[in-house]
Amino acid sequence: MKKAPLFALTLVAASLSAQEETQDSLPPEPATLQQEDAMVEDTMEEEAVEQGPPAPQLDQVVPVADDPGEDDAADVTVDDSAPVTGPTFATEADELVYQYERYIGLMQEGVYDEADSVAKRVVELAISVQGPNSTDFAKALTNLAIVQHRTEQFDAAQQNFESAIEIIENNEDQLDEQLVNPLRGLGAAQLEAGRPDKAIQSFTRAVHVTHVNAGPHNLDQISILESMSESQLRVGNIDEAKHIQDRIYALNERAYADNALAMVPALMRRAEWQHRAGFINDQRTTLRRAIRILETSLGKDDMALVEPLTKLGQSYFYIDLSGTSNSIGTLATGETHFKRALRIASEDPNASWTMIADTSLALGDYYNFLDNAQQAHNVYHATWEDLSDGDEKLAYRRENMEQWVTLRENPFPQFVNTPSTTQLASDDDALSKGSITISYDVSERGRAENLSVIEAEPREFVSLHRRVQRQLRRRIYRPRYADGEPVATEDQVIVHTFYYSQADLEEARGNASGTGAP
Repeated sequence: MKKAPLFALTLVAASLSAQEETQDSLPPEPATLQQEDAMVEDTMEEEAVEQGPPAPQLDQVVPVADDPGEDDAADVTVDDSAPVTGPTFATEADELVYQYERYIGLMQEGVYDEADSVAKRVVELAISVQGPNSTDFAKALTNLAIVQHRTEQFDAAQQNFESAIEIIENNEDQLDEQLVNPLRGLGAAQLEAGRPDKAIQSFTRAVHVTHVNAGPHNLDQISILESMSESQLRVGNIDEAKHIQDRIYALNERAYADNALAMVPALMRRAEWQHRAGFINDQRTTLRRAIRILETSLGKDDMALVEPLTKLGQSYFYIDLSGTSNSIGTLATGETHFKRALRIASEDPNASWTMIADTSLALGDYYNFLDNAQQAHNVYHATWEDLSDGDEKLAYRRENMEQWVTLRENPFPQFVNTPSTTQLASDDDALSKGSITISYDVSERGRAENLSVIEAEPREFVSLHRRVQRQLRRRIYRPRYADGEPVATEDQVIVHTFYYSQADLEEARGNASGTGAP
């Protein structure tokens, strides 16, 4: 008889207890912050050289929901005479179908806290209806883990993905295609929990399963390869990350050899990765190829050109960090691309007002990057006026202009000292989580000012705390507007979590002791 996995029967309790813990912390001495504020005065070019593009959010690695089963279900019955407390059900199987559909709806609406509760109920019902060893129960576990990933319960998500994988292996085999979804989810949770080394293993296995079931050239593997590339990037394996991106490119080239236009979405994704990895010149080459394809296929004034032209202009906000080629062009070069994108959007009668507003704001953002406050204000103010009538336009203005918007989000360090994949793999318990909480203001010109550390744990990592503050100062924002004018936004708070080893902590304590710091 096949055994139920260790976590299956204790699953709901485990998921409830896996919330992120809050630790007491002490801020560094105020004098340290004041000295650091005085030290950092960077020019735009120095900032671009040092910081690189931002790290991505990884929603794309979260798998889609699994259907709990293929059996036809009876209609859900509702007692109209009962108080409005929800429907009643003839059987638990009826409720299982009902709750699963609720879960799907809540996930689509982004109501994750309620989706979490519903997913737990689906798990309970799946145990009762299908049994703790069923593949349908594994799908319920996967769905619970998906919402736990969304709500950053990464430890609980990993447990539930692992349990789902074990059940499917017991019921089917280690190469069954139903393993792809939970393996992808497991890798995503491991990545966000600070274990990119484990994520690489999970993604690698998921890719292998797709090869066995759909062939080595299947396109379903591309999203997994993208996640694997990101994992390699996070452990500093730039060459391997680039190699994986080249595999993705080859797959797309093979699939769309006879349809260049269909290649454009793949080129845009490739350009986005090149941006994140610091291959800015390569990014520009990729965007130019996408632009040439669109011009050849659709004409030189087609609206499809607006996005790649805008991104090409934005690429000049950064300097190539790859060291593989000389920098081409300057920040001023981007203005041509922004203006062309805005002209195309403004002159096309089929262009939506949102496209025109997006493109206009992008031009204003360009002047903001140049630190040309007057030109930036001219464009922002004109856009504000264009958005001054109609509920939809006013809602857009509230979201995009009546609050500050991050334009360049320099990545904060994820590790005190970035470990190698080998170091991570040598000790499953090697890393602990720390945090730093900083208050700051966003000025009228869109820069972070008046930084102050509220709390930091452990407090010994003074060097990392300074790095976080330095990167925060280098961020660029679209300033908040009120009555058509830029205004400062005060008392903003950001909490950054990072990972460290016991050796890192002991070294920091030794350094603090040696310098006489507390």
